[in-house]
Amino acid sequence: MSITEVGTSVAIRGTEQPPATARARWFGADSGIGPVAVLLGIIGWLFTFIGSWIPSFWGDEAASIMSAERPLATIWQELGRVDAVHGAYYVFLHFWIDAFGTSELAVRLPSTIAVGVAVAGTVVLADRLFIHVAATRRIAVMAGAVMILLPRVGYMAAEGRSYAIGTAVAVWLTVFFLELLDRRITRPLPWFAFAVVFALSIYVFLYLVLLAVVYGIAVIAARPGRAVSRRWSAAIAVGVMLAAPVIVYALSEHGQIAFLAHRNYVTFTRIFVIQWFGNPWLAIACWALILVAVVTLLRSRSRAAVLLVGWLALPMCILIFGNTFIAPMYSIRYLSFTTPAVAILVAVGVSTLFSRGGAAGWMRGAAVVALFSLALPTNSFERTEFAKDDGSDLRQAAKVIGAHAHQGDAVVFDETTRPSRKPRLALRLYPQYFAGLSDVMLRTPYARRSGIWDSVSPIAEIAPSLSGISTVWDLELTTPGSVTTPVNVLALERLGYSISRRLPVHRTVVYEITRETI
Repeated sequence: MSITEVGTSVAIRGTEQPPATARARWFGADSGIGPVAVLLGIIGWLFTFIGSWIPSFWGDEAASIMSAERPLATIWQELGRVDAVHGAYYVFLHFWIDAFGTSELAVRLPSTIAVGVAVAGTVVLADRLFIHVAATRRIAVMAGAVMILLPRVGYMAAEGRSYAIGTAVAVWLTVFFLELLDRRITRPLPWFAFAVVFALSIYVFLYLVLLAVVYGIAVIAARPGRAVSRRWSAAIAVGVMLAAPVIVYALSEHGQIAFLAHRNYVTFTRIFVIQWFGNPWLAIACWALILVAVVTLLRSRSRAAVLLVGWLALPMCILIFGNTFIAPMYSIRYLSFTTPAVAILVAVGVSTLFSRGGAAGWMRGAAVVALFSLALPTNSFERTEFAKDDGSDLRQAAKVIGAHAHQGDAVVFDETTRPSRKPRLALRLYPQYFAGLSDVMLRTPYARRSGIWDSVSPIAEIAPSLSGISTVWDLELTTPGSVTTPVNVLALERLGYSISRRLPVHRTVVYEITRETI
């Protein structure tokens, strides 16, 4: 494959320099890219860290925090029933919040750090892939810059889930894999180390097992010889065996994501726009650049094309196929770990389009700035109060309670919506605003159950608990255009209560419901 520039002949050819004599680039150390990767990693962390604490927590983050706050013994009990795929993250978060607390800043900080690590890894990986290209530094730097600006990266940074950490693990695992493959390593110990890291990646997030398919086609394209191929096959098998416990548990718990079948997640807009880019204009620009990159790499018969296109497309196609014909398994967040491939391909597209003429450097810089401008509306929105889950306002609703409720009042919650959107999560995520209130509907706290959520009773069953309570606060999730009186309000009205105030928040309405007491 060749990429030609005026004044500079640049070639990417797997046959130009035999892998055995290729200069070593252990994780970018002796290519000189290491300091640049560290710098871009720090910039990526800072860029995604700023404002990460602004959006309210939402349902999936509630699952993380509530699981992590359990005693360790009950975390294992929970993972045996649900969320085994996130078990390693929950255990990590258990110790993290013990040290740093459960504020948005504290819980999301590991994700922002992981994004910085992923950005640095993307730079090193791009340098590794285009080792024979004179413009390798340029492509690597642009790949890091694109990785920073992609809205998917900003989203996973500002979220207390395992996706950012999984992405960081995926990119550095890929660097490790390429070092072994390109150097034709046949000694068993390095490949065993790879197997262990591969297994750990699956514990971080189950779907990273799909990297085995990506690496498989890379091995086929590289034709490294029978010895290396055997080592790779054995390493993948060992990795899967080491990760067998989480795989088995996850398969037994597949019913917990059955709701994906009813969400219509597999749509053109979600796959080609929202998945990585967030808005149509950025998506159009990036897909155009990706197309240019893929055509250029394929015409040049580059092995980089096999890895990058495979990484971008294969996990997505496998999940969509499985979602369609086997069982629900596709969500755009599950494919966050493919973002480094997207960033590198966009960078190659920019480098290819603007490679000629004295002003080529300025044009490449302008192209990156233009991409940043296109991404800015989405990146800015991701740092607003109601950015999560189409408007989660759990913190804001909790603050309304804290500002208006009094000690001895009761609080009830809408239980008619799906668990990840129940207003009750405000109590678990921001308990300080509910101090002194009576949670009359609570039957069994989540920490005493094997499931994630609290067990509750309807108001009709707990009417005696309201004896002597004159004020009840009801948090209800609203449906746009709905004029139906909430179930809790109707039940309380039958007990002699009436609405005193209605306090809209964003998608939650807080009702003050009162009655005279004897």
